[in-house]
Amino acid sequence: MLLLVSAFAFVILLTGLVIVHEWGHYITAKLSGVEVEEFGFGLPPRAKTLFKRKGTIFSLNWIPFGGFVRLKGENETHRHAPGSFGAAPLWKRCAVLLAGVFMNFALAVVLFTVGFTWGQWMPTYLTDRDLQAASDRGDVRAVLAVAVTGLEEGGGAARAGVMTGSLLSMIDGEALRFPDDVQRLQAGKTSVRYTLLTGSGFTQTSTITVPVSEGRSGIEIKTVVRELSIPPRNLLDGMRLAVRETKVVTVQTIHGLRDLVVSLVSRVRVPEGVTGIIGIAELTYVSVQQGFFVYLRLMALLSLSLAVLNVLPFPALDGGRLVLVLMEAALNSRPVQSVPFLKRAVSWFVTFEQAANALGFILLLLVILFVSVYDVIRLVA
Repeated sequence: MLLLVSAFAFVILLTGLVIVHEWGHYITAKLSGVEVEEFGFGLPPRAKTLFKRKGTIFSLNWIPFGGFVRLKGENETHRHAPGSFGAAPLWKRCAVLLAGVFMNFALAVVLFTVGFTWGQWMPTYLTDRDLQAASDRGDVRAVLAVAVTGLEEGGGAARAGVMTGSLLSMIDGEALRFPDDVQRLQAGKTSVRYTLLTGSGFTQTSTITVPVSEGRSGIEIKTVVRELSIPPRNLLDGMRLAVRETKVVTVQTIHGLRDLVVSLVSRVRVPEGVTGIIGIAELTYVSVQQGFFVYLRLMALLSLSLAVLNVLPFPALDGGRLVLVLMEAALNSRPVQSVPFLKRAVSWFVTFEQAANALGFILLLLVILFVSVYDVIRLVA
C-alpha cells in the first residue's frame, strides 16, 4: 500500500508542478490575446480529448508526467497570423514565456508560507551565525555552545584537565557562542579560566585555569546546537520566512546547477547532492513515510528547482526561448534591417530556432538520463 501511495504521490508531484507551470503560460497567453490551441495533461501521444473551451482543446495524454501548452503559430514558419504567438508585442511574448517560471516561484512561496505558519518548519540556515541571528530575531529558539572535540597532547588544556566532549561555556566569565570567540578571548594572555559543562545533560559546571601560549591552549573546538525549537508563528511571520527561504534555496539551487555543469564537463560525473527522476522518486517515498508536511516541503523545493532550471538561457527551456525571441526582435529592428547580410538572416532564423530548440531538448534528455543512471548506481551501491 505504501508503494502504491508513494507512486501516486510521485506522479502528482511531477505532474502537478509542471501543470502549474504550464497554467502560467496558458493564463498569460489568454490575457495577451494569444490563442492557445491545446492544453495537455501528460505528454503525447494524445489519449483523449477531455473538452474544448474558448478555442482550446484540453487533452489527456498517454505519458502521465507533466503537461504542455501549444500556442498558435508557435512552431510554424508562417507564425505571424492574428492571434499567434509571433504576432503578439514583444513584451507580451516575454511575459508568456516567463509566466511559468513565475508560477513555480509563487507556488513555492505559498507552500513555504503554509509550512512555516502551520507546519512548524525549520528555515534553512547556512552558517551558525545565521542561526544565532535568527534566534535573536525570534524566528527560532536556539542555544549554541562551543564543544571540545579534541585535545592536543601536552597542550595547556590537556595538562589542566579539560575533557573531550565537554562544553566550553565561558572564558574569564564571558559567554561563548562561536570558536573565534575563543581565539579573541585568549589573545595576548598567558592563562584563562574555562567554565566547562560536563556530565549527563551537561548539568555539571566546573572552572579550570588553563595555560595559554601565543593565544592557543591546544583544544579542538566546534559550535554545536544545544537546544533548538520552533516558536508559534502567525501568517505574516510565515510569509516573511517563506520569502527568505525562497531566496536562500534559489541561490543554493543555482550553485548546485553550476556544480553539475562543472562536474559533467571536467570529470564526467554527477556531484553529490544532485539527483534526477529516480532520486526524486526515492525522496517522495521517504517523504510519504514521514508525513504530509515533509511531502509538501519536497514539493516546494522541486517547484523552485523547476523555476530556476527553466529560466536558464538554454535552448528548449523558457529562458532559452526568451533569448531567441529577443534575437528575432533584434533582427527585425530597423537598424539591423538596414544591413543587407543581417536582413537576409531573418529568412533562416526560424530554421535556426527550431534546430537550437531540438538540440537543446536532446542535450537535456541526455543529462537527465546520465543523472538517472547515477541515481540507480547510488541506490544499489
